[in-house]
Amino acid sequence: MTEYERSRTMPAQPEQVFDQASNVGQLDAWLPRDLHVEAEDLPAVTVHEDRTDQDTSALLSARPEQMRLEWGTREQGSYAGWLQVAGIDSGASEVTVHLSFFDEGHDPGEHAVADALDSSLRRLEEQVRMRTDNAAG
Repeated sequence: MTEYERSRTMPAQPEQVFDQASNVGQLDAWLPRDLHVEAEDLPAVTVHEDRTDQDTSALLSARPEQMRLEWGTREQGSYAGWLQVAGIDSGASEVTVHLSFFDEGHDPGEHAVADALDSSLRRLEEQVRMRTDNAAG
């Protein structure tokens, strides 16, 4: 098993960050660009990966009371992950994403995963910023 984790501080309330991160209809706006999630009957989702042109049955559950998202493959148990939002001083939030790959064939490698996590967290911050700027103005 291989595990990866990245965190990023965002200048928004944790509830605002979690609401954006857990919005199933807008996951494509911040997930790695080659992943697309289609909601079925939640928590069931289908994840399409452009790199392999494959659809994978997965589960996605949001726990608003814990400000946590959890996901993973259904049948094959290839990978799982979570996103946790925590409030920090002065109205900012820290977002942590953790991935676990149980199947080496599914692990794209440390460099690719680090780049994907960093860019996903950056895009999530942009989405949160656009949403909070629109709400304020």
